[in-house]
Amino acid sequence: MIIGHLPAGYVLAKLSYRKFSGQIGHYRWYMFWGLFGAVAPDLDMFYFHLIDHRSTHHHRYFSHFPIFWLGLLSGALLLYANTRTRSRLGIYAVLFTVSGFIHLLLDSIVGDIWWLAPFIDRPFALATVPALYHPWWLNFLLHWSFGLELLLVAWAGYLWFKKPAASPVANPQAKVGNA
Repeated sequence: MIIGHLPAGYVLAKLSYRKFSGQIGHYRWYMFWGLFGAVAPDLDMFYFHLIDHRSTHHHRYFSHFPIFWLGLLSGALLLYANTRTRSRLGIYAVLFTVSGFIHLLLDSIVGDIWWLAPFIDRPFALATVPALYHPWWLNFLLHWSFGLELLLVAWAGYLWFKKPAASPVANPQAKVGNA
C-alpha cells in the first residue's frame, strides 16, 4: 500500500465519529488519532532508513506485527471499558489501534505481513507484485492492487466533500402542546 493508508484512516474516523461524538467534543482530535494510527506502523521507516540502512524488511519490525497491535487494542479496550465516562483517551486509543490494525490488513494485500510473528517466521500476502519495471514503485502503480488504493482515495474524497445531512430546525412559530 502506497497511498491508501491515510484515506483508510480518514474513512474509519469519519464513519465512526457519530457513534462517539457525544463523548468527545473535538472532531479534529478524533480525526488526528484516526489518521495517526493509519500511518503509525510505517513510522518504522525512520529506523529502516536511518539506522538499519535497509538491511531488514521493515515489515519484520515489531511495529508491523499483528500481535503488537492486538496487544495495543486489548489495552485500549480495557482503558475504554474501565473508565466510568468512556473517556476521550480510551476512545482515541481504540481508534488509533484499530487504524493501525487496518494498516496491516491493507499491507497484506500485496505486502508481506508476518501474521504469526514472533512465533512463526512466515510472511503472508494475498498477491505478489512482480518486479517488471524500474524504478521499483512503478511496479506498484501499474499493479491491479493500486486500483484498490484509488478506491480508498475516492471513498475518502466522497466523505470529505459530502454535505452533511440537514438537521431539522425547530419552527419558532410552532405551538407547543395541543393546538
